Formats: sequence, structure tokens, C-alpha cells
Amino acid sequence: MAKDVFEEAVEKKRELGGFLTMGTKYPLKDGHDLSVAYTPGVAEPCLRIKKNPEESFELTCRSNMVAVISDGTRVLGLGDIGAVAALPVMEGKSLLFKRFGNVDCIPLVLDTKDPEEFIHTVKLVQKNFAGINLEDISSPKCYEIEKRLKEELEIPVFHDDQHGTAIACLAGVKAALRFVKKDLAKVKIVINGSGAAGANMARLLYLAGARDITLMVSSGVLNKNYKRLDSLQAELIKLFGQEDKTGTLAEVAKGADVLLGVSAANAFTPDIIKGLAKDSIVFAMANPVPEIMYDDAKALGVRVMGTGRSDAPNQINNVNVFPGIFRGAIDVHATQINDEMKLAAADALSNLISDEDLREDYVVADAFDERVPVAVAKAVAETAIKTGVARKKTLD
Repeated sequence: MAKDVFEEAVEKKRELGGFLTMGTKYPLKDGHDLSVAYTPGVAEPCLRIKKNPEESFELTCRSNMVAVISDGTRVLGLGDIGAVAALPVMEGKSLLFKRFGNVDCIPLVLDTKDPEEFIHTVKLVQKNFAGINLEDISSPKCYEIEKRLKEELEIPVFHDDQHGTAIACLAGVKAALRFVKKDLAKVKIVINGSGAAGANMARLLYLAGARDITLMVSSGVLNKNYKRLDSLQAELIKLFGQEDKTGTLAEVAKGADVLLGVSAANAFTPDIIKGLAKDSIVFAMANPVPEIMYDDAKALGVRVMGTGRSDAPNQINNVNVFPGIFRGAIDVHATQINDEMKLAAADALSNLISDEDLREDYVVADAFDERVPVAVAKAVAETAIKTGVARKKTLD
């Protein structure tokens, strides 16, 4: 089955010449249309934008255009495959943006591994776009690239590998906790995997009110002695009081209410799962093979189980997040995507499923649920206005 999908992906792209094409909104039927679309009519929009650059968000395709940008250094589960080999993923991401958020995208791969060159290039092209989605950039440089671009650009910058997963996970955790009737502020949470996704999941969970959080790496508890400790990890171990903490995953996960995995296939053994608290929640998000398979976890007593796979219930999927996030941000011409907007997106996702409709196998809304991008976009746009990062002060 998987091999068939791989082959079909190649065949379909070869047949179509890729999945994206350029479309037009204004038909050229005659000379008058040509005069409006190009010379001499085009001079007037140019002059208005020269007088007020903000008009570029109303008078050009920039109004609905996002760049999906990567250097190809950490692509899906493929690792550092280079810029041009990453292009199919950027194209696929652009397709998802259009399908789920009606956001137009340009996939861009930058043939450099130098963060300064990357940052400089994005700064040079920003005037073409309403937002920048960073994709598949290795850590820790992804933190510096996003931080600098957020500081130096006038449009939203969002690294989906960091924040999309964190938002989707927080939404699932909050809905699952409603189902098992536990309090986010009181539950014990263990996160196995402390890279860009895991560290940002921990950070967002903390901002949402969680307080008992432990971050793990393959050798055990993430602490000050970890040789590859990056700036975000250092900040979090201090925040969570685990600078000197030690222990294996099996030891630390004993009695945990929530176990989250962004690590490696089969990392959650039966003994680890059996040691969890009653009514446990497990999201095993390693792809394509999760830390434990859905049916195996359920057989071992997990109450609410989710993975990153589409062939099992409760898929923790970034596609529930980034189309709506950008739809909402660019609808109000936001200058950034702040923490408040991320939390609002998670709440909108979580609350899509009512208390009455929650089930063990339904705490995460389906990616094809048409309510998802609409709810996320509305929450994000309203929060952008409330927090003062929107150029437009009302929703149309």
C-alpha cells in the first residue's frame, strides 16, 4: 500500500508537471482589458502604492500570497536532502494551503545552509508576500532564523515544524482532558523528544496553563548536562526545574496523565504504557511509524490515543493549523503571529468538538472538516486585532 502511494506520487507529479499552476482573476478579452491590466492603467496602482506601501496589500496579489520557504536541511523524515530535493514538499504544502485555507502560495527553496544568507534573502523578497511560512529547517538554526525574521520583517513569520505541531497537540490535549475530566494545570505531562516540535509543544502547554511538564531525550531527562542543549531547551529546563533532574523514560512516565511523543518508532514500550495513570492520554506522533501503534496502545489500557497517521483516529495534523492561522493573519494584514494567536487557534480547534460529541476516538477534528480553517482563522484574526498586531481593525 505504502509503495503504491509512493509510486503514485511520482507518476501523478510527472503526469501533471507538479501540482501547482498560475491562475488569473481578470480575463483579457480585448484592448480595454489590456489597458486596465497593464499599460497605461497599471501606472495608477503603482503611484498609489508608492505614496502608501500599505496599499500593496489591497491592490496586488500580495494580499493573499504566502511564501513556503526551506533550505532542505530537515525534510520530513528524510533529513538533509538539499534545497531542490525539498521542492516537492514545499509544493505539497502550498497545495494544502490553497485547499484548506484558500491561501495562494509560492514554494521557494534557498540553495544555502548559511542562516545569514537565508535571512538576507527572505528580507529581500518579503515585499511580494503577506506572510512567510518557514519549513523543514534543521535545529537549532531554525530558532535563530525565525527569531531574526520575526524581528526584522513587517509580515508574519511562522515556522510550522515548531508551532503547527505544538498548536495541534495542545488542541488535542485540551479536548482529551475535557473528555477524561482532568485539569491541564494539575496533570503530569511527559514529552519524549525535545527538538523543535517537542520543545515548542512544552512551551505552548506551559503558556496554556500546564505546570507539571518533563522534557525527555533519548538518553533520559533533558538536563543541563545534555551536550547539544540549545537556547530554547536551556530556557525550558530552567522553567520546568529539570536542570539537575535525571531518569529514564520508564521511570519518569510512571503515573503520567499525558504522554506525548515526537521521537522515534516504537519508543513507548508496553511497560511504559502500563505505568501511566488511569484514563491516560497518549499522542505518539513520530512518522511514519509512531512510538506505539494505535491498537497496541488501546489494548494496553490507554484511554485516549492519537498519532500522526491518517489511518487511525485522533490524527494530530498540522494541516488543521497552518491554513487557518495564515488565513486569519492575512485577512487582517497582521504584522506577526504572536503567542496569543497560537493559543486562540488551539482553543478554536479544541472547542470545535462539543462535550456531548467527545469520544475516545474523537478528540481531534478531521482535517476535511470544513469548520476547522474557518474557526481557526476567525479566532486568529480577532486575537490579532485585540493584541494590536493587525493593520485592519475590523473583520470584513
